[in-house]
Amino acid sequence: MTDFEPVIGLEIHVQLKTRTKMFCGCELSFGAPPNTHTCPVCLGHPGTLPVTNAEAVHFGLMIAMALDCTVAPRSIFHRKNYFYPDLPKGYQISQYDIPLGREGRLGDVRIHRVHLEEDAAKLVHAGSSGRMHTAEASVVDFNRGGTPLVEIVSEPDIRTAHQAGDWLRLLRATLKRIGVSDVNMEEGSLRCDANISIRPAGDSNFGVKTELKNMNSFRFIERGIEAEVARQESILRDGGQVVQETLHFDPSTGAITSLRSKEEAHDYRYFPEPDLVPIAPTEAMLERAREALPELPAARAERFERDLGLTAGTAKLLAFRGELGDFFEDALGADGQVEPATLANWVTVELVPRLGDADPQESKVEPRALARLVELVSAKTISQSAGKTVLDVLAAEGGDPERIVQERSLAMAGGDELEGIVERALEANPKAVEELKGGKAKAIGAIVGFAMRETKGRADGGEVNRIVREKLGL
Repeated sequence: MTDFEPVIGLEIHVQLKTRTKMFCGCELSFGAPPNTHTCPVCLGHPGTLPVTNAEAVHFGLMIAMALDCTVAPRSIFHRKNYFYPDLPKGYQISQYDIPLGREGRLGDVRIHRVHLEEDAAKLVHAGSSGRMHTAEASVVDFNRGGTPLVEIVSEPDIRTAHQAGDWLRLLRATLKRIGVSDVNMEEGSLRCDANISIRPAGDSNFGVKTELKNMNSFRFIERGIEAEVARQESILRDGGQVVQETLHFDPSTGAITSLRSKEEAHDYRYFPEPDLVPIAPTEAMLERAREALPELPAARAERFERDLGLTAGTAKLLAFRGELGDFFEDALGADGQVEPATLANWVTVELVPRLGDADPQESKVEPRALARLVELVSAKTISQSAGKTVLDVLAAEGGDPERIVQERSLAMAGGDELEGIVERALEANPKAVEELKGGKAKAIGAIVGFAMRETKGRADGGEVNRIVREKLGL
């Protein structure tokens, strides 16, 4: 039986976070009442003229540079002609053979092109049964029409659904870090299509590709790709042929259905947009875009591993969630005594579950407070368990860790207090004492457990173990 290799390329549409639309002065308005942010230009009325949004061009240049693309010295807009209810002009203004950027790379995936365009309006299918094209009525909200988009097209360098999901997470983190988009997949500001084919393992020729349209979550994308790869494998193993077509994946059922075949595909009849001048970035425009780029997530993760000794997984989490990375570095800079790896573990393992997706910079936990808490635990001033209790208080109320420790009597038991508790533990567990003297090392667990209960977790197990052995002469 032949083993097959998937070949996957992605097309990503990114809504830019500008104040106004791509070619008119209407403000962007996610969630506004339908058809309240429109004008004659974005509705395509006769006699109107588009004007290119300069900030959208700036964001496009930033994206091209962040993806290590070659920026075209001169790129032009085209009219992409097709007729659909969500396209009032009968064409979309996009870029065709001369995009803003090309031949880039992000991680281990090459970028084919980066280009600017405008979004279509939004179709709302009222009374839908949940299947495609079965609505009782369809209406159009033109608020979204004309929203600035950047389309990013990868080369077919991806080989698994998991790799596709990981790469998209890196892309999303990169776009969010440079501040050009909200990249909110649920709201549609980041949308992804996947071009998928399979071929015999080791073959260099491409198979017949299909396209999965408009997937809006990482898990949705991974499941859709897995399902389509399995479908194509089944067809070829049964002696059939894959047909080039555009497909829809239903995440609720796992079903793949056809939207249109190759024969139904549009001939867009591109031609240059006569009402817009070419984009010819000046050196000042390029310099502004370069200076606006912060340290990118991939480089930040590499620095966290190389310079701070973090594990790859921890470094990736902190770098890909930029607000977490910022909080971590603020905390690290607030207290030079704490170990980076220990602090990172508290941020990712303890703080994140308490805050969820919230920005830690906007929480009640201050970076300096977390750093001080980690130092108290590392110095064994308080136990790990007590540290988690303090963090609960910080997340709910804020405050100073040392004051919380004092007010709640959470300091580690030690000195005469711990000596007395160990003596009571030995008296309360004579059987364990005899077993210890007889060489049964596990018996010490009962004595340590007694001390922990007496101190409500404020005792250090290692110190209890040392005192026990000292008192028993072991």
